[in-house]
Amino acid sequence: MKVSRHLTTAAVLATAALGGALALAAPAGAAPRTATVAAATAGAAYNGACGTGYTVIDSTPVEDKGTVYVTYNKSNGKNCAVTIRNAPGAPVSMAVTLGIDAGRGAPAVVDNGFYTTYAGPVYLDARGQCILWLGAIEGALGNGHGHCG
Repeated sequence: MKVSRHLTTAAVLATAALGGALALAAPAGAAPRTATVAAATAGAAYNGACGTGYTVIDSTPVEDKGTVYVTYNKSNGKNCAVTIRNAPGAPVSMAVTLGIDAGRGAPAVVDNGFYTTYAGPVYLDARGQCILWLGAIEGALGNGHGHCG
């Protein structure tokens, strides 16, 4: 359950910091990278928050507090991201960010605030471009990049 939505400077700065960390990888609809997906399976499971038609293509642990999942929908060409806590409870500071290579000038989409279970989902049409993502829970961070296509 979500409690509130506040755009904070910390989330925006974290997104900007990821801007320079982009590298080429598999197309947006490619199979997930097994190393990051396997590492996340011990934590929070994907909850389907992105909706029907979205398939998990990647995930990154948010230290020991949760997982940020990246999904892709072939029918509409959009990516989606959500940060999920391992142990839901009292509201804590959480964020999820999804963006395109900062060098291309497109703004990232961010959801952050104090949540009991998850932050997001956030959606981005990134066809023909590379994406980057960030999840944050109580100051712990997890981020990734790739899935160009």
